[in-house]
Parts: sequence; structure tokens; C-alpha cells
Amino acid sequence: MAPRILVVDDEAPARERLRMLLADIAAECPHEQLGEAADGASAMEAVLTLAPDIVLLDVHMPGMNGLEFAAQLRTARPAVAVIFISAHEEFALKAFEVQALDYLLKPVRAARLAEAIQRASSLRRPAVAEPASAPVPSERRKNFPVQERGRFLLVPVTDVLYLKAELKYLTLRTASAEYLIEESLQAVEEEFGDVFVRVHRNALVARAAILGVERSPGLAGESGAGESERAGEAWQVILHGLDERLPVSRRQWGTLKELIKRQA
Repeated sequence: MAPRILVVDDEAPARERLRMLLADIAAECPHEQLGEAADGASAMEAVLTLAPDIVLLDVHMPGMNGLEFAAQLRTARPAVAVIFISAHEEFALKAFEVQALDYLLKPVRAARLAEAIQRASSLRRPAVAEPASAPVPSERRKNFPVQERGRFLLVPVTDVLYLKAELKYLTLRTASAEYLIEESLQAVEEEFGDVFVRVHRNALVARAAILGVERSPGLAGESGAGESERAGEAWQVILHGLDERLPVSRRQWGTLKELIKRQA
């Protein structure tokens, strides 16, 4: 089913440009444009009345701004996908904090808009009706927001092989790319303790990506030492789809060894 789209922007020329872009991509990206809104209050009324699947949302608006609107939308209609379209790149990280699916910078290219809408459509979930008084459970995020060469991307948590602390940044590694993100390793571990396991004071690895461990180079030929004596950083973790090895600290060795035994 073609996604139903609501356009929210306080500037009439911006709404008109989006109408034109949506018309241009209609063949490759079928959709239904439900209507428009010029502020957060009327946008929320339109959401509750028209039930869109996707909202194309500006950040700067009078009264309730786009970020505030998106935060309220997560409670009122969590199944609605939000795609921000803004002239201000500095709000991108805050947009992802309210679980925006994408963040497009003005002037938006037709191909980029089509890509965002198609992605939103592929991730669309049917809304579940609940009593108005029923609390909406908080959702753990499914992506890490990253910035790369002027683009803002969402990297699925399930694609991440490891995260490693580098000064005030984290290196986020997938099978095909590497990114820097401004997050705390401790905070990621607390949020995704069932997804990642700590192998070193500065590194978390994906539990599902662990293939095993191997002796560190130069130590494989040693003999005569007990396992507990050589366990320190004599071992490296092997990750699926990655040639790079990460050292295992003495403190984390026992936890990792037990995890591998359970996964065997």
C-alpha cells in the first residue's frame, strides 16, 4: 500500500516545493499526499484526523517547533515515520533523539526525498489501536545516528560489529564502514547490554558477531604458562565479517569465555 504523507512547514514556498518534488517522484515512489500544515498544533490535529504514515517536517515553526512536535508524536502515534526537512544541519542529532527516520537538508533533491520515503515505507508497521488512557511503552532505538561528509545517516544497531572508545568519540564499526559518534561507551553498554558485550575497558563487541578467540601474535608459541597467567591480553576476539581483531582484557576474559561456551 502506498504511504500516506503529510507535509508540515510554516513557509508556503517550502510546502509548494515539496508538493512539486512529490509529484516528480510519484512514478518511482508511489504515495498519497494527504495535505499540509503550517504549525505544530494544526499538524497534530491533521495527524489524528488523517492518519498519515509519514510526516515531512520542518524544524523551525511558530509555537511548537518540529522537535517538540516529533516528541509528542512519538507518544500519540508512534507508528508514524518522521522525516525532517530543514535548512539547519545543527539540529540533526536532536532530530534523531526523537527517533526521526531521516534528516534532509534544504534544498532537497528529488532522488534523496524518494530514498527517504521508500525507506520509511519499508520499515512501516501497522498501527495498533489502544485506549487513549493506555500508556505507550518506551521504545529502545534501533539505529545509531552518524554524520558523514555532510550527510546524516542511521546505522542499524544490528549492523554494528563493535564500538571502541577513542578520546571523546566512539568508533562504530560495521562490516563495510567505520564512523565516529559522540556517545559514551558506558551509556551504550547500559542501553544495549543484551546486544553487546565488553571485551576491554574501551571496547564493546556484538554478541551475535563473535566467532571465537585466538592467541595474540607472538604468544601462540609460548608454553609452560597456565591459562590464568597468560589470559591478560594474550587473547583476541574474532568477529564475523571482519579481519581486524580486538584484544580481550584480563578482567573481561572470563565473561567472554563463558559467553562463547554458551553460544557453542
